[in-house]
Amino acid sequence: MHWLPQAAAIGFGFLLVAAFPPVGWWWLAPVCVAGFALCARSAAGLRARRGLRRPNAAAAWCGLWFGLAFCFLSFQWVTTVGTDAWIVLSIVEAVYFVPLGAATAAVGRLRGAPLWQALLWVAEEALRDRWPLQGFSWGRLAFSQSHTPFTPLAALGGAPLVSFATALAGSAVAAVLLTVYRAARPRTSASPRSALAATGWVLLAAAVPAAGILTPLQTVAAKPVQLVAVQGNVPRTGLDAYGQASAVLGNHLAVTEQYAAKVTAGLAPRPAAVFWPEDADDVDPFQNPVASAALTRAAASVHTQILVGTVVAAGPGQARNEAIVWDPVTGPGAVYVKRHLVPFGEYIPYRSLLTRYISELSRVPRDDIPGDRPGVLTVGGVHIADVICFEIAYDGTVRSSVEPGTGVLVVQTNNATYGWSGQPEQQLAITQLRAVEHRRPVMIAATSGISAYITPDGNVHQETRQFTSAVIAAEVTPRTGSTLADQVGAWPEAVMAAAALAAWALALLRREKELR
Repeated sequence: MHWLPQAAAIGFGFLLVAAFPPVGWWWLAPVCVAGFALCARSAAGLRARRGLRRPNAAAAWCGLWFGLAFCFLSFQWVTTVGTDAWIVLSIVEAVYFVPLGAATAAVGRLRGAPLWQALLWVAEEALRDRWPLQGFSWGRLAFSQSHTPFTPLAALGGAPLVSFATALAGSAVAAVLLTVYRAARPRTSASPRSALAATGWVLLAAAVPAAGILTPLQTVAAKPVQLVAVQGNVPRTGLDAYGQASAVLGNHLAVTEQYAAKVTAGLAPRPAAVFWPEDADDVDPFQNPVASAALTRAAASVHTQILVGTVVAAGPGQARNEAIVWDPVTGPGAVYVKRHLVPFGEYIPYRSLLTRYISELSRVPRDDIPGDRPGVLTVGGVHIADVICFEIAYDGTVRSSVEPGTGVLVVQTNNATYGWSGQPEQQLAITQLRAVEHRRPVMIAATSGISAYITPDGNVHQETRQFTSAVIAAEVTPRTGSTLADQVGAWPEAVMAAAALAAWALALLRREKELR
């Protein structure tokens, strides 16, 4: 029966996918954490009882199977870029769960095991979010909790604290189940002390999210403003949409002018600022006078500035993914250049070497150059924090743009490649968490969807369908100031990760002493 924990780990890995959008059964996240902890402990115990060395190696295998099941199914949307990219990414991400499995079993022998096991999830995500190639942040436990009892914790300690609370709930459940199992066995019994401890962990797991729920907004409301996000749509799905830059620009110009006509007719309020999505204009306006004139015409039609997502040439084989504040009179103004670029999507690492062996990489003909300044901009008098597409998933990138004086978080994105894959829904959920973390209203402008307006409590008040032309128009109340999460930054994550690694090291030292 030594194979049973491994098989169960695969099942829990598959099940965890359903905790994330588009399914969104958030309560499965702690359930799967509990299942993972029990699988790792059981696998290590079975190996030890068979007299084999390194029992935690069996738990490491549980981590691998769990990770493979979760990553292959969760990141299936990457197949729209290429099946090979999906396979490689899934395998690389699954490897991070190997030490998580081994460490989960090891710290299970320590007093306070549920706490250490929950902290290990934070440590695993901290590493996966940063390395290699600046990391891959998708699939964090926190991102399954976009509107749940755990969500308010984001304003206290960011996404890492939400992941911790979610994992703690799961590890507490595992402790209870383990206590019940021991009590039910005829030759063993659970001590009153262990039963009391299990009850205590459950109470703590319930108290942690309660602290988030009772936390006030922390930011200060300003005067409401009318804001508009334009979703112009693309001619067709997939990568081919990038080859139709002029048509995409035309779509966003047409939708903007249609809304401007409603404003002129008194059917819609005049906006203070308008936001276009990433890649709304892939025709370099500094080299193409027709594109430049079209942007000026669009801004003039709504009588205010437009934040335009565009691509600007930066030399032979290079470009910049920019957000430009476009004025109806003076034209281009302040600029934000995307900082966190997507490897193999916006640039090819080790291009000269890899393109020899992977011909598909030639579909990315140029490398984007990252910016070096936060996305702090003023559009139509509205102070905003701007992030572009995948940047929303990276804590530090968003946090650095949300200064005390920025009242609205704006997300410009192009998800046309990933339409109908579940990725746009996942990105929307991540953005909901960011709204709560920074206690800011959010305007999402997407080329093909999902565009949305989200209030600081994480509620989605307007949402577009995918692959349609649409406008999000809302009276938005900017909020200034800083949440506790803004102020403490990455310190809670660093402390939790360090505590997890220290507990693992202690468990290994104790094991070595027992074997002597």
